[in-house]
Amino acid sequence: MIKGKTYLTVICATAGMGGFLFGFDTAVISGAVNFLRAQFGLSPVMEGWIMSSALLGCVAGAAVAGYLSDRYGRKKILLASALLFIVSALGCMVAGTPSVLVVFRIVGGIGVGFAAMVAPMFIAELAPAHLRGRLVSIYQLAITLGILTSYLSNAMLLEYASAHGGQRGGLLHFYLVEEVWRGMLGSNMIPAALLLLLLFFVPESPRWLVKEGQYERACEILSRISGRQKATAEIGEISIALSEEGKGSFGQLFAPGIRAALVIGLALPFLSQLTGITTVMYYAPAIFEHAGFRSGSAMGSASIIGFFNMIFTFVAIWKIDHWGRKPLLIWGFTGLSVALLSIGLLFYSGGVQQVLLWSFVFYIVVFAATIGPGVWVVIAEIYPTKVRGRAMSIATLSLFLGSTFVTQTYPLLREGVGIGITFVLYGLAMVPAIFFVRNVVPETKGRTLEDIERQWTVKKSKTENEWQ
Repeated sequence: MIKGKTYLTVICATAGMGGFLFGFDTAVISGAVNFLRAQFGLSPVMEGWIMSSALLGCVAGAAVAGYLSDRYGRKKILLASALLFIVSALGCMVAGTPSVLVVFRIVGGIGVGFAAMVAPMFIAELAPAHLRGRLVSIYQLAITLGILTSYLSNAMLLEYASAHGGQRGGLLHFYLVEEVWRGMLGSNMIPAALLLLLLFFVPESPRWLVKEGQYERACEILSRISGRQKATAEIGEISIALSEEGKGSFGQLFAPGIRAALVIGLALPFLSQLTGITTVMYYAPAIFEHAGFRSGSAMGSASIIGFFNMIFTFVAIWKIDHWGRKPLLIWGFTGLSVALLSIGLLFYSGGVQQVLLWSFVFYIVVFAATIGPGVWVVIAEIYPTKVRGRAMSIATLSLFLGSTFVTQTYPLLREGVGIGITFVLYGLAMVPAIFFVRNVVPETKGRTLEDIERQWTVKKSKTENEWQ
């Protein structure tokens, strides 16, 4: 029986697969969009709707996942998300009209909303304080791995379709060659089925179990992670914090002190989406084609972006518990502003393809090492246990509303003001984000979740001094 850090890592990696599916589902459509546009004659509005419809599902999923996870547990909601991913992938693969495709994209989006809300919270509730930032960052690493995998699988399917285009075949040929976008969108079934299987070997969150009065089960799980003595002490600390919280209603989020956490949970995720990250993930191949890259080369360039996205997430995993959350976010928004303004100006002036590609690499390196994991860590750790599920729903809902807004408006901005000005606007949106983090977001590194919770309830002047 595995114990200690190995056991903790296995649990967190399994929960992190929810992030893998989030990333895969987000980016896999990028390889299909040009085929869909040609096959169905999509207008910019309909194109934006197909691309952002999954995000509508994300909003719906995130809106209810908090209540469901507080009521039924974190694990059951992750299981439901895996099932929704499987149904969505199958439905998208066989869709005959844009409307049917939209319906199943929404189904998949609900799964993303479940996973995006529950997985980082689940990891945060299991992780020791000194490792929490690093382990929650595994979730962001899984997202980047999912994005990279989707780019690579799209590129391989496109290469396979090109190599076998002159042949005739049956059903497999139809899905992988004649209408290769179906194979792209259906490939999500494989990792979804793996997640469903692995979740049967993962325990429930010990903090949720304590909330439900299941102390022995919670103690058994924590004992396997940190030993019986530490587990008993942690159970006691969780119980005290829960007794001080009250019943755990939405109204508690508006209590003095906790309101600050609510504001951060609403604003920070939304601001992170104004970086245009969803646009880049959804439209990367199309963006590079717009810059003059050929179709295969554009897909390869998107894969390069996905590779750097994954690699530099390791920087955050390595350093977030050392540097702290606040400096990481400030430098992240600053670097992204510079990168986005550079990309916009290069598009506007007709810059060299290779320079543009490396500007995108710089952009994704900054995002992967800072904002990507930093936002998930902060919103996973700032809320009280009894309302953490509901509060995470609100934060995740804000993230997906921001993502929906950016994705839906990108085709309209691209056609209206041009792709260069669009990226300049994204760059300018980073300025208020920098000031928000500097003046409102606290530093939480090294604190237990119960300690963070208590800090919100002390006098404002004392809180400000202790958060620095």
